[in-house]
Amino acid sequence: MRFEEEEEQDNELFEHYKFIVDKGQELLRIDKFLMDRIPNATRSKLQGALVDKNVLVNKKVIKANYRVKPFDEITVELPYPPQEIELIPENIPLDILFEDDDVIVLNKQAGLVVHPGYGNHTGTLVNGLIYHFENLPQTAVPNRPGLVHRLDKNTTGIMVIAKNDQALTHLGKQFFDRTIERRYNALVWGDFEEEKGKVEGNVGRSLQNRKVMTVFPDGEYGKNAVTHFTVLKRYGYVTLVECKLETGRTHQIRVHMKHIKHPLFNDEDYGGDRILKGTTFSKYKQFIANCFEILPRQALHAKSLGFEHPKTGEWLHFEVDLPQDMQQVLGKWEVYVNNRDVFSE
Repeated sequence: MRFEEEEEQDNELFEHYKFIVDKGQELLRIDKFLMDRIPNATRSKLQGALVDKNVLVNKKVIKANYRVKPFDEITVELPYPPQEIELIPENIPLDILFEDDDVIVLNKQAGLVVHPGYGNHTGTLVNGLIYHFENLPQTAVPNRPGLVHRLDKNTTGIMVIAKNDQALTHLGKQFFDRTIERRYNALVWGDFEEEKGKVEGNVGRSLQNRKVMTVFPDGEYGKNAVTHFTVLKRYGYVTLVECKLETGRTHQIRVHMKHIKHPLFNDEDYGGDRILKGTTFSKYKQFIANCFEILPRQALHAKSLGFEHPKTGEWLHFEVDLPQDMQQVLGKWEVYVNNRDVFSE
């Protein structure tokens, strides 16, 4: 089963290696050179690392057919393989919107990690799911029973969960074929000249910071990603937009919005957690600080989800209101827009 990586921090850990090639080293393909030096490294794993730009020679990306030379400095990052974790059922409250014998549709709250991983063995959505539901289907990736997509820890909104193998396969194919309809609401910094637009650019892990993603517009790295956006409400220094996903890459909306210079409001990973637009007046600065306190996360909500029921073939569509913290911040921006003179002191 293939998973679409949708707005979720993978929490991957990486093994780091560094080699200085001996002065007497003969010319040798880099994958063969590394296979002899990294324990349990397979050729396919190393070739994957080369494709992902996780192998650098003298601090530069190289091609897979590169031959090492004396005194080359080689650095390698290899992700640790997924590990089986004992899944502990936990009575975590779930906001169930719909349930039948095949699927569960729920509204995920902020601060809830979707599945166990490095640093998050308990307290996740999966721990809550296995407490409330028995015999969820196992996926090809450990620790993710029933999951066909994911949301970032601090992204709220709608998710669909498979309750059996047939539903898992059917829903997974819909995500793979991009027939799922997903719409998000995001509050972003800045105003837009246009009412609608499209952001297209490969998304992959930053070569400088493995914890975040970046856009590679030339397509030399990462995976193709397309986001359509529509302006819903303008507040001058920030804008509420609807984002419709064609693809589902990790942090796609967050990184695409940053790429077009509209980072999400209070998104600390992508630079939205500071004042990017507005005045220098102290009342305005306090206003923003109050908004950040109310909404201590990126302003992103998975508002609607549409998919074909895996058994009946019926098209199902679900939509949920913005969470209270986003509504409260938008209410404050409404007041700001109507009382700008008050903040200009």
